[in-house]
Amino acid sequence: MAHKKKKDLLTMSAEAPAIILDRSVIASQQIARVLPGGQVITKGRNYWLMLGPGLTTGASDDDPSGIATYSQTGAQFGYQFIWLSVWTLPLMGVVQEMCARIGLVTGRGLAGNIRIFFSKKVLYACTLLLFAANVINIGADLGAMAKAAQLLMPQLSFGWLVAGFAAVSLGLQIFTPYVRYARYLKWLALILLSYVVSAILAHLDWHTIAYAVVHPSFNFSKDALLIICAVLGTTISPYLFFWQTSSEVEEKISQGKTTVRQRRTGVSKYDMRSMRIDVWSGMFLSNLVMFFIIAACGGILYPNGITNITSAAQAAEALRPFAGDASYYLFAIGVIGTGLLAIPVLAGSSSYALAESFKWKEGLNRKLPQAYAFYGVIIISMLIGFGINFLQIDPIKALIYAAVANGLVAPIILLLIVLMARNRKIMGHWANRPHTNFIGWATVAVMTVSGIAAIVSLII
Repeated sequence: MAHKKKKDLLTMSAEAPAIILDRSVIASQQIARVLPGGQVITKGRNYWLMLGPGLTTGASDDDPSGIATYSQTGAQFGYQFIWLSVWTLPLMGVVQEMCARIGLVTGRGLAGNIRIFFSKKVLYACTLLLFAANVINIGADLGAMAKAAQLLMPQLSFGWLVAGFAAVSLGLQIFTPYVRYARYLKWLALILLSYVVSAILAHLDWHTIAYAVVHPSFNFSKDALLIICAVLGTTISPYLFFWQTSSEVEEKISQGKTTVRQRRTGVSKYDMRSMRIDVWSGMFLSNLVMFFIIAACGGILYPNGITNITSAAQAAEALRPFAGDASYYLFAIGVIGTGLLAIPVLAGSSSYALAESFKWKEGLNRKLPQAYAFYGVIIISMLIGFGINFLQIDPIKALIYAAVANGLVAPIILLLIVLMARNRKIMGHWANRPHTNFIGWATVAVMTVSGIAAIVSLII
């Protein structure tokens, strides 16, 4: 009897893995029947396929200089200004949607439309200020990436790292076909989730954070005004406007619509719906990352008296003793990944703006010999950005100069965007609706006040 029980137990033990596998297969088949055709997987794949320029634009907004700004916000003020990550979402989303809609309906980039419908002098002034702000940002981002890489591998040379990152970015922009390059940027956007994970691993007080979001705190001291202006300037940046519009055009060109007339015709409701999903997904990701960076630094650095962060790499280093190695490495890796994503967008937006302003052949869909001036601007931007790292310029001052340039140009470009997007002669039945106009004008007002406040704060 005992022998039989042992035999039965042995048989059951041997059969157990096969039984589990068999039941798992049956359960999977039952789920497949409940969801014909793998409905969830299909929906997820369709959603991913809808994402493109909007996701890339939103992700590039969280570049290393932006990460440093958000880190400083949390380190200096704790959770006091974490509400900005929620309040800026509708402003960003509406503006970027207007830019995308202008690109889809007109078949041209933003600078090309400004050249046609407004003063060329205004356009030239805006593009030159954009170029100046972007090269400073490129320089700051290259330096931040090199510093982040040194956190992971201290033995590497800063100069060679800056040169290496600049060369990789240039090579991808110039020699990678647009379709493959756009796919690379899209996947690289997911690196931003490292900041979400690093904050979660830090074991923060989420109840206090939620209260700070729901009950916003206002502070009108000079330092508070500067940080608010810095957050707005790095979140609603002019380079995003130009990149978004031109990326929508590039997507149409990659689909075979190589002329303006072809791109202007046949804009469907599906195109607009896909664009909106794409844009708002990108903006949501951007603000989500801002939220978690401010939360991490506000919950860890601020209580421990670390209130001055000068770079994203320094933020990663400061978090390590309190949040552990995992948060440290994720934060550092995120800096490198976001830099690889943002630098091409910064250089590309300048190139699109200048090429459209002066009627040069432009577009990442063209090969190098077909658009020398367009790629020349990208190369010049990268070389100046590279050189900035060896001029002994204070990185924080460089970012302040970039913020001032953005503060000067952003309200003007936003004004032009709203005027075009609401004009039925330009946009037809895709013109702004009343609520979109309201949020658009509110954004113009907020950025104008922010720009003036930043300049006054620097002068006083």
